[in-house]
Amino acid sequence: MEPSKVYFCDLHTHMGDGLPNKLKRLIKAAGIGQIDFENKFVAIKMHLGEPGNLSYLRPNYARAVVDVVRELGGKPFITDCNTLYVGGRKNALDHLDSAYANGFNPFQTGCHTIIADGLRGLDEVEVPVEGGEYVKNAKIGRALMDADVVISLTHFKGHEQAGFGGTMKNLGMGGGSRAGKMEQHAAGKPSVSQKRCIGCRQCEKICAHSAFSFDQTHEHEFANGKVREVHVASIDHSKCVGCGRCIAVCNQDAIRPDYNQAAEVLNYKIAEYTKAIVDGRPCFHISLAIDVSPNCDCHDENDKPIVGDIGFFASFDPVALDQACIDAVQAAAALPDTEYTHMHDKLEEAGELDEAHASDKFHITHPDTDWKSCIDHAEMIGIGTHEYELIRVK
Repeated sequence: MEPSKVYFCDLHTHMGDGLPNKLKRLIKAAGIGQIDFENKFVAIKMHLGEPGNLSYLRPNYARAVVDVVRELGGKPFITDCNTLYVGGRKNALDHLDSAYANGFNPFQTGCHTIIADGLRGLDEVEVPVEGGEYVKNAKIGRALMDADVVISLTHFKGHEQAGFGGTMKNLGMGGGSRAGKMEQHAAGKPSVSQKRCIGCRQCEKICAHSAFSFDQTHEHEFANGKVREVHVASIDHSKCVGCGRCIAVCNQDAIRPDYNQAAEVLNYKIAEYTKAIVDGRPCFHISLAIDVSPNCDCHDENDKPIVGDIGFFASFDPVALDQACIDAVQAAAALPDTEYTHMHDKLEEAGELDEAHASDKFHITHPDTDWKSCIDHAEMIGIGTHEYELIRVK
């Protein structure tokens, strides 16, 4: 494959020309106008920020993209899918509360926010993955698949499981329904915390494989202070297929997955889920390498950035875009007293800092991860190429 074009602008600004304007110029220079937006539904896929985290992208950046899409005749909406883990974005109501608290409302962004997989995370479309080795049918949030055009707007950062959180993580993992996230994160099957279970049997109703039983009991104290004996759920793993739909319907957070997928397999699945979303329709990708925190914005906190702010990147190729952001972070000077420097010193003292990873900020920050596996697999299945030409935009 020929190298892909990746467009870049730094963060230098002048009076009367702020960062939102620079972002608009960048995406126009990168060719977003080549897409036919006229009266098209345009999904802007981004992370809306877990409550307590302050490194997510400001809604001002989303507004800049929305303005360009409207200028080109499109009908934009901001979207994300519900989370698998327990937190502030596990269902559409909590998710929208979190989004509004973080500034993602129509007054700020200029468009509506839609949670792509619906109220409980069950509104999904099964999308065949052509050439998929680990995923045959990806479970993608319906609103994301209903869109005519997909734009990814990504906060580039580190990640404690994937190694880095870039465009493919934003699309592949972020675009998966709750069951889709279960498929990517877990090779095993969910289990029940019987202390949390109230015996409502919603899990039993949604299970297509009769994997639930309610033979055991325990005393449960309800919010009103009353205590009564309830029949609690158990899962027969010989019947369970690991679809994760029971996780989505449990309002008590009593059903949890085992996050046990190998690092490289997780990245293979992220790449294959990304392919399910981008195949067969116009897509455009934007990645902002700012506040490069060591962990995902799914954390309810954010640690110090491992490098200083770098700039904005855009491309039609998500693989090249991720590689360009990786290279920029690797080349940047490390900031002092961060998770990266702490891990570097720890590995060096233990004699575990091998030559191959001596300057790899992502591997050193999270030594159990394998970020390169995502890039390699994405290239192999035809999403894009890691070879790129960097074009600077003022």
